[in-house]
Amino acid sequence: MNKDRFTMPVAVHLFLVKGTEILLLRRCNTGYEDGNYSVPAGHLDGDEEVIAGTIREAKEECGIDIEPIDLQVAGVMHRRSRDERIDFFLVASRWNGEITNSEPDKCDELTWADMDHLPVNVIPYVRQAIMNYRNGQWFDSFGWDKTRS
Repeated sequence: MNKDRFTMPVAVHLFLVKGTEILLLRRCNTGYEDGNYSVPAGHLDGDEEVIAGTIREAKEECGIDIEPIDLQVAGVMHRRSRDERIDFFLVASRWNGEITNSEPDKCDELTWADMDHLPVNVIPYVRQAIMNYRNGQWFDSFGWDKTRS
């Protein structure tokens, strides 16, 4: 019996935190959640460790360097959207360099927002992950229960 093994995309999301504020970026020109806020994020490239992928995304999207020791896993989410995904959320409160919008073709605004008063247009699963982080919840499923997604 030759059955293909199930696979799913894996993404990393970066919570850059200053006190109770988190860096949000507003998506544009991507075809996915344009006009809504997210955090720096991207898919793993394959043969890439979660922390390395997060460091790469920080550089690509925000122009900053983060040392591996300055990243901690904030949470993991098993998510169903158009497909099934695993999302890793990592947090850093230290980095090197000035945060800049390094992908203006995909992001039209960077803003610091209080985690307890997020803009209404934060992507729902990202909002949930931020709430989980604030509440110390390291794992969640999202998109399976129609009442929450």
